[in-house]
Parts: sequence; structure tokens; C-alpha cells
Amino acid sequence: MMNAELCYRIVQSRDRRYDGVFYVGVASTGIYCRPSCPARTPAPAQLRFYKTAAAAQAAGYRACKRCRPDATPGSPEWNARADAAGRAMRLILDGVVDREGIEGLARRVGYSPRQLHRVLLGELGAGPLSLARAQRAHTARVLLQTTSLPMAQVAFAAGFSSIRQFNATVHSVFAQTPTGLRQRRERWAEAGAEGIVRQRLAYRPPLDFDHALGFLGERAVPGVEAVEDGVYMRVLHLPHGLGVAKVRRPAGREAAYLSCDLQLDDIRDLPAATERIRRLFDLDADPQGIGETLGRDPMLGELLRVRPGLRALGAADGHEMAMRAVLGQQVSVKGARTLAGHLARMYGEPLAQPQGPLTHAFPTAARIAALDPASLAMPRARASALVGLAAALARGTVRLDQGSDRDDVTRQLLALRGVGPWTTAYIRMRDLGDPDAFLPSDLGVRKALRRMGCESTCEELSEGWRPWRTYAVHHLWASLESSVPSRSEEMTPR
Repeated sequence: MMNAELCYRIVQSRDRRYDGVFYVGVASTGIYCRPSCPARTPAPAQLRFYKTAAAAQAAGYRACKRCRPDATPGSPEWNARADAAGRAMRLILDGVVDREGIEGLARRVGYSPRQLHRVLLGELGAGPLSLARAQRAHTARVLLQTTSLPMAQVAFAAGFSSIRQFNATVHSVFAQTPTGLRQRRERWAEAGAEGIVRQRLAYRPPLDFDHALGFLGERAVPGVEAVEDGVYMRVLHLPHGLGVAKVRRPAGREAAYLSCDLQLDDIRDLPAATERIRRLFDLDADPQGIGETLGRDPMLGELLRVRPGLRALGAADGHEMAMRAVLGQQVSVKGARTLAGHLARMYGEPLAQPQGPLTHAFPTAARIAALDPASLAMPRARASALVGLAAALARGTVRLDQGSDRDDVTRQLLALRGVGPWTTAYIRMRDLGDPDAFLPSDLGVRKALRRMGCESTCEELSEGWRPWRTYAVHHLWASLESSVPSRSEEMTPR
């Protein structure tokens, strides 16, 4: 935790880059705020600093109605940390506690429930139940202010086990009843059609959204995802059913949020869908912190000045991205996209009602695992690798959720026939959100370095880019614009 003097200076400057990194409790009013809250800054003796909203709530503070600290970007710490606390926090944000309980969360992290509680309390100032409670409160507020669902449906969709618990938590966190929150419905929320949950997904500026659309659009699987008129849309596989997400930048470019419309088969999937879109667009990143490290490199510094808000785009579905990585071995991006579209058309679950260009969900790992490799229209070695990976994912031999240990997953993937170092690093980068993954054999990376006149080896040069080598790779790719012949080629296939 940063020291109190530094935190106070940040609060005085109202620096939005620290929203979500820590929270500010005001002892005289009993409320907690984000560091950028526009209210008058109290005296230092009145302030208390917390690493999570849950810790502030556990200390008896309620959320500020003016700055809404529960709607801040997530802390970039959770992206970088690979320890138990970081992995547990990512799973909590994905809604695992609501679906599997504390025991399920602890089992995924590899701890006992008591050990996990002790670790989270020591690291974050709140145990797993308090962290999950804060997440439920935020989900409840979104549903109350963006939908017309009855109160009981809101309560259970947000993860509460009873109406009484729902009412008590909402009142404790927001100092309002659920009815009072619904009456404060925002004008932008009312623009959503019936059955659509509209959200504002906050981020730390800058964000190069146009580049994100180009990157995702170039790789969009026909029928599963698309980019049209500045809107990214895709079908999501979620724990309780399918969903459709549409993400756009609002008209006011100065706004530090994206607009996201979600249409869900089951409203209980709202936390998982929201978190997966956030991971896809890397909305919890800290551009300033990344830039301070990469900007010291003479070569990368120039690339960062050209694209200061470039993000390391992740994955909305870990299994899908892993299978697509295998499809992309030794073929062009266009070729991999065509293969993935064919699989989706043949074996994906069709939407009950197509949404424009969206018609299918990408096939599940279990569906691909049941196929005969000889029936797939691709080289036999790649088809066998695809089916083998899908079988490992379906059995749970390889887990690609946010609680997985990245090094363990790397070893498990490399043990599979036909999955080599490039594919493993790409999965680690996009599926597991590792900010320090690197692809030294990638043709795009090598071509970008040659264009810049770099004579050092990739591995030697990349040591100075730690712990943000994933972002360095994306900047190198972006420097080639659309001219990279095959960013998904592996130099030494297995």
C-alpha cells in the first residue's frame, strides 16, 4: 500500500489514473470515494486509505453518491500479479464465489478456505466474502439503474441469496434503498432497449480504441464476432447461457469509458460478461505505469508516443482463444479466421435469434474434442493438435480460467502434442492476461525489429521491457499496421 502522504497528494491533485488503485474513506462523513472525487479535499487527519472498495465497506464506509467509487476501473495490480491474491481477485470479479462458493474459489486457487481468507485479508484488507459482497452491490446498482427487472429478480441475478440480504447490503453500501437507487436512474441508461443491460465501462485514459477495433476486426470470426460502424460485437459463452455484447466509444471522446450493451440468456451472467469484456479490451491497464518502463527504451519510446493508449487485448473466452491459436499455427491471420468461421458454422451453437452478422457461438471444447481429426478441413497434424487441446480443456486437464497458475498452464500446454512455444506464449498473453509474455519467434515481431534497424536478438532486447513485454509485442505489431504477413506463424513447430 502506498504511504498516506503520497495518497493524500494524489487526492489533492484529483488524478483519475489512481481511481481503482486505492479508495479514500472520510472519517467525518462516513463515506468513501475515488481519489479523483470532485468534492472538497478534507484535512489529512480525516482520511483513511484502502486497497479495495470491499475493505472500505468492511470498515463501515458507504459509497459516495457523487463520484460512485464502485464504478472505477479495476486495479492494474490484478493483471500483473500471479500470486494467490491476484488469481483469487480475478476469479471473484468473474463471479466464481456466486457460482461455486468460497470452497470453489479456494479449490481453484489451491488453498483451503481458511488460508485464502487469511491471505486476502492480509493483502487486500477484506476476505473473499466481503470482496464478493462489494461485487454484488455494484451489479445490483447496474441492474437497478439500467433495467426494469423486478426487485426480486435483481437480487438473485446480482448473486444475493435472499431479499433481506439484498436490501441490507444495498442500504449499507449506498445509504439508499433499492427503490431509491432505481429512482436515480441515469438518462443514458434509459436509452437501452428492453432486455438490454447498458453499462459504462471505465478505463484510465488514454485508450486507442480505433486500433483495438482494427486488431479485433482483422481477426473477427465470421458469425461469432464483427466490427461495424465503430462497434465491436460478439457472442459470449457464459456460465448460464449465451450472451451478445456490443461495445462502442461514446460520442464525447473525452469520456473515460466505453458503452457496452449486453443481451443475456440469463441475467445472472452479468458480472461474468462484464468482466470478460473488460479483459478483452484491457480496460484495467495503467498506461502511465507501462509507459514509464517502455518509454525508456529508445526504440519503443517512439512507438509509445505514436500510440500512447494502445492496450494488450485479451480474450473474452479462454477456450475459444486457445483453439484459435492452434488454428493459426503457420497460416496467415486471414487463413486462421476462415478456418475458425468454418468451425463455428459447422459445430457452433446457433443463436435463437441472429443479431445482425452474429449467428453462432464458437463451438465448445467438448464439441471439438468429440470430432474425428480426419473430418476437419486442415492438415492432419494441426487437426490432431486442435482436438487434443480441446479434449484437455474439456476434461479440465488444462484450465484457462483467471485463477490458473500461468507457469503451470505453460507446462501443461507444452506437454500436448502439436502445441509449441509460440502457441503457448500467445495463449498466455491473451487468455491468461500475462503482461510479460513474449513471442521471440513471431514473424511480425522480428519484421518490426528489422525495420527499426535492431541488430540484437529478440530475447536479449526484451529483457529491458520487463514486466510489460506483452505491451511491447503489441506496439511492434502495431508499427507494421496491417502489413504483417502472418502474426500467427510459429518458427519452430512441434
